[in-house]
Amino acid sequence: MAETLKELRVSNDAQNDPEELRRRLDDEGYLFFKQLQNADKLRALRREMLTVMQEGGWIVAGTDPMDGIADVTRQCTEGDPEYTDVYHNVYKLEAFHDSAHEPEIMNMLAKIAGRPVMPHPQKIARLWFPKYTEHTTPIHQDFVHFQGNFKTFTAWAPVGDCPIELGGLAVLAGSHKVNKVMDHHFSLGAGALCINTDELDGEWHSTNYEIGDTLIFESLMVHKALPNYTEDRLRVSLDNRYLAIGDAIADHMLDPHLNIFNNLEWEDVYRNWKSDDLKYYWKQYDNPVVPRDFSYSNKGFDEALELGKSGDERALIHLRRIVKRDPTTPQAQAAQSVLSAF
Repeated sequence: MAETLKELRVSNDAQNDPEELRRRLDDEGYLFFKQLQNADKLRALRREMLTVMQEGGWIVAGTDPMDGIADVTRQCTEGDPEYTDVYHNVYKLEAFHDSAHEPEIMNMLAKIAGRPVMPHPQKIARLWFPKYTEHTTPIHQDFVHFQGNFKTFTAWAPVGDCPIELGGLAVLAGSHKVNKVMDHHFSLGAGALCINTDELDGEWHSTNYEIGDTLIFESLMVHKALPNYTEDRLRVSLDNRYLAIGDAIADHMLDPHLNIFNNLEWEDVYRNWKSDDLKYYWKQYDNPVVPRDFSYSNKGFDEALELGKSGDERALIHLRRIVKRDPTTPQAQAAQSVLSAF
């Protein structure tokens, strides 16, 4: 890998010192903990998730799902209908949703926030194919995607060991101090938005993650995924959000992830659950709900249209994906008008 990565600072020594945790978060913009989450539970979750992916054709038949050996001929990513088909079968797993509520992660977030917290209803898994590096999640701030309020936390954790070459998360230390939402532009990759960091100082921090490790940061922190350079291994991670009870949440974060692609409802998610304990859990709290601001995604789409007109291949890939997903939408029709020239 060409770029230099500095090791993440480990904060296990301050786990029981909320004031020090908040000081480090204010200073560097992130907190990283070794083995914060129960590794055995995550291994059990990994088996469930990758078994579903194997049934969907993503994991080579006859291999142990735990090895995550991907069928690279099935490469797809967020925004592709074939991705959503398999992803939402993973999404329906009760253990996947339970994992965001485990005491060790909830208690740590409460220490950091100084108040009780709740996970966003919209839990997120990231499932990334090897040899598909042009679709790597680009440099961005999370606020443009989940919105609500700046004091919303991301907790990222690999579901399985995740060495550098498998493509874990990297953060730009101190970048949160920009204290604003930066300009985001069109990009391939999850979220389809990226920022230019030329005017930002700081070093990229990452590590060879092990199962149970957890990286926590707020919504203005600049970060990215590293490319999955492995030959055949699928990278699986949890990418959940948390906010203090009583803080504002954006309306779209109350829906299942990627439901805009196939109208997935919570009753579809819950259908085979054994327990009712976490169904609609957020309704017991009085968090103000604010409307989603579409200006970020609309700007990215408009830029993709303009780039597509000049034949930019990355933009054309994005526009084809939009048309394939649902050719009847206004965005798809605008995309098709550009694609017709090619």
